[in-house]
Amino acid sequence: MSHFKHTSLALVLAALATGAALPAYADIKIGFNVPLTGFAAADGKSALEGAKLAIAQANAKGGVNGEKLELVVYDDQGAAKDAVPAATKLVERDKVVAAVSGSYSGSTRAAASIFQRGKVPYVVAYAIHPDITRAGDFMFRVSAMGEVQGRAGAKLVSELGKKRVALVSINNDFGQALAAGFKEAAPKFDFKIVAEYDYGMQDRQFGALVSKLKSDNPDVIYASGYFFTAGPLVSQIRAAGITAPVIGQEGYDSEKFMEIAGPASEGTLITTSLDRDSTAPATKAFLTEFRKSANFGADMVAASSYTAVQVVVDGLTKTGGKGGDALRDAIAAGKYDTPIGQLSFNDLHEVKKDIQVQVVKDKTFHRHSVITDPVLLAPPTKAGN
Repeated sequence: MSHFKHTSLALVLAALATGAALPAYADIKIGFNVPLTGFAAADGKSALEGAKLAIAQANAKGGVNGEKLELVVYDDQGAAKDAVPAATKLVERDKVVAAVSGSYSGSTRAAASIFQRGKVPYVVAYAIHPDITRAGDFMFRVSAMGEVQGRAGAKLVSELGKKRVALVSINNDFGQALAAGFKEAAPKFDFKIVAEYDYGMQDRQFGALVSKLKSDNPDVIYASGYFFTAGPLVSQIRAAGITAPVIGQEGYDSEKFMEIAGPASEGTLITTSLDRDSTAPATKAFLTEFRKSANFGADMVAASSYTAVQVVVDGLTKTGGKGGDALRDAIAAGKYDTPIGQLSFNDLHEVKKDIQVQVVKDKTFHRHSVITDPVLLAPPTKAGN
């Protein structure tokens, strides 16, 4: 008999002898891959805090079928090379009943096929590459995929009344997906893309790019990136005297963006999932509870990771804790009231939802508008895949 079994038996016997409550052991494991170190560590921290809050709330309500939930966490550093062994361990060693990605598209894409082969439902919080759900029917995504967000950005340009657009893309899965959607939708609206540029994940000095943007003199700049690239980019754009509005996306959605860009962040628009000014009870409650538990304000990453875990817990509640096909089907059939809106999945397990537009005002994100267009924002389906 192992040391663990000896210890467990002693605790049980002691509890029975004294009349004390038996200790609760985590019986249902949910995997979570997240970048806790490396370039994306700040996003990883937010994602983990959101996931932990969802688990804590579920356990406070009795868990699932009387069993507690355990979040099994691996640091993937936002890299495919680390996500693959993490996913393999979660499936083969930890025997998780479901998993959630609190990470970026590159690492999530790499992990997806492993969870699919293991028939472990994998709910993606905010990774936006289209190939993720195409990995198979155990994949789910609670955020709008990249092309959809790009199309929303094009409509925002139109709603702002701008005619000349400069397109700046980070050259990875995230930037390419956003750019593809933006360019796909551009012909539907009355504006022109006057220049296109890209840059690398490691870039922080944008002198040459900014000089070209100043020469282009666009009415608006649609620039993809993450808080750690967008902060320096927007700061240098403003320092050069360029006053055109900058439209970013959910990669900007972090207090860190405003810290890095400083006063230059004021007026920046982003398309995202989380509305800080929402009156929806689910969103208001989440914003309040997250700040209490994490001691900092929630961002899109936190809200989406919380939502992804919430979706898994709801499915497990319906199956009585069972995984596999039963959990996949329960998640697919669900309707969810979440901090990022009312969600349900189509046959490709993508969500159809409005896109929130936030604007930086007085060092805080606030509601600017909402992009609502059922046709423009429709995600792909199996038939159109």
